[in-house]
Amino acid sequence: MTREEGASIVEAILFTMGDSVEISALAKAMETESKEVKKYIEYLKEKYSKEDSGIGLIELESAVQLCTKKEMYEYLVKIAKAPKKAVLTDSLMETLSIIAYKQPITRLEVEKIRGVNSDHAVNRLVEFGLVQELGRLDAPGRPLLFGTTEEFLRSFGVRSLEDLPAIGTVQVEEFKAQAEQEINVKLDI
Repeated sequence: MTREEGASIVEAILFTMGDSVEISALAKAMETESKEVKKYIEYLKEKYSKEDSGIGLIELESAVQLCTKKEMYEYLVKIAKAPKKAVLTDSLMETLSIIAYKQPITRLEVEKIRGVNSDHAVNRLVEFGLVQELGRLDAPGRPLLFGTTEEFLRSFGVRSLEDLPAIGTVQVEEFKAQAEQEINVKLDI
């Protein structure tokens, strides 16, 4: 099969599925190797990178998905209702950050780090589709383990968790100093 034919098959599958599709699933459907599928994906990325295309291709860990280019969003809004964006408060962002960097993590571990009850924050993040239950910890009470979703990757524009910015020791020390300062302010009141 030619590169163009293979790319057309990948394109048709991605268009029809609408969601992300694992590269291994594409390879299985096409009865070929994953490395061949990756060549077709690269061809499509090159094709969609041209200015005359309104479609893009994003990679999410070991999956790919067709998407509309950001530049086309204003036209989509004119024809469809603007999608509701999840408003992430500071507490939701804090909780999401903890889950993203420490996953899999239990709700209790999140609460220990934050120092406050995190039931509402974790539940909201699950509702927004940014966090999901990954299973249960093999410990007394069998608490739920949480981790991020593909929607999290999509929303924050990262391909995988490895692409998240690394937190340096200087930043950790700054965070600790800020936390101690907040505690001291609260105690003065």
